[in-house]
Amino acid sequence: MHRTFAIKALTLLVLASSAVAQQPTGRGRGGGRGTPIQPGESCPAGTTEIRPRSCMAPESPAPSILDYRPKSTLITPAHLVKTAKYPAIDFHGHPQGLLGTSEGLATLGAALDSLNVRMMISADNMSGDRLKSTIANVQASEKMKDRVRILAGIDFRNVGPGWAEKAVKQLEADVAAGAVGVGEIPKSLGLTIKKPDGSRLKIDDPELDPIWDACARLGLPVFIHTADPQEFFQPIDFNNERWLELSLFADRRYPQDRFPSFEQLMTERDNLFRKHSKTTFVTAHMGWHANDLGRLSKMLDEMPNLYTEVGAVLYDIGRQPRAAHDFFVKYQDRILFGKDSFQPEEYPYYWRVFETKDDYFDYYRPYHAFWKLYGIDLPDGVLKKVYFQNALRITKGIPQSGWPK
Repeated sequence: MHRTFAIKALTLLVLASSAVAQQPTGRGRGGGRGTPIQPGESCPAGTTEIRPRSCMAPESPAPSILDYRPKSTLITPAHLVKTAKYPAIDFHGHPQGLLGTSEGLATLGAALDSLNVRMMISADNMSGDRLKSTIANVQASEKMKDRVRILAGIDFRNVGPGWAEKAVKQLEADVAAGAVGVGEIPKSLGLTIKKPDGSRLKIDDPELDPIWDACARLGLPVFIHTADPQEFFQPIDFNNERWLELSLFADRRYPQDRFPSFEQLMTERDNLFRKHSKTTFVTAHMGWHANDLGRLSKMLDEMPNLYTEVGAVLYDIGRQPRAAHDFFVKYQDRILFGKDSFQPEEYPYYWRVFETKDDYFDYYRPYHAFWKLYGIDLPDGVLKKVYFQNALRITKGIPQSGWPK
């Protein structure tokens, strides 16, 4: 009997020791610490999940989003690409006043040379005398006369009786002066521009139809910027991945009580594209759908008159390298290179994303993206189309000779 009792006791001791050994113990292993939560609940503010359904606060004061700058320990090959592999056309150029003087043009030319950007399309919404004088200054430059082209602007003030006739006449004059397309149609169309009666001028307003029809007749691509990233229309809370940017720049917020919703603007924009199927549209910033390539794919499939441009959305392209690579390959005939803000030191980030297989590198503006980028390694044939061939094909006013085959 004593022997049987001893065996049972020893068995219980072994089982208990095994159970204890399986529990996390010691500092840094959870050790039963933390506040439990129910399945589906989130950890309370100031805590994080250390084990399934167990939350804990750090012992040290947490840094702010501005001060937390961890240095990656990842060691991988890095290929810094200073110049584009093929000469590029920047279809979304904002040369910041450099077109108005010979000195400014020389500065612009030197910067473009350093990047292998052969041509910049100025999308500064110029028209009338300003457009004429800018084109005259460009044409007077032996070095830059074939490296800059201008898009014509549209004045959307006072849309009503007689507006369309005047706008079309001005557009025809701007084309005669040398404009090669229209744009950048500003985001204020749909957001803030009013009609004379005080109502919002919608993007698909029928009174604008004659101008889009004229663009089709004249063979002009329309470069259009609609709305802003979807997060700008959402509450500025800690679930908004653009919280820092919206906290830095108050003018990028679009409260629901003052502005139409993101989806309302997208609906109006898409109505415009569908209604004017003979007009070539280029939606800037990948239509603000670089974070939802499935949605942009459906648009491109449905609307053969639609193209898109990559300016200022590299942060979304580079964080999904496999999906982005496949998207660019599939729609290689519909995507144009553009940069938007003219900061020469930022262009090489585009070359690196498009041309390499690099892993986990910084984006150039941390307030846009706190995540890292990856190269999408596009084939040479796709690079040529994105960098220059697609822009050449839809913009007949660009010099067509001298480009790589």
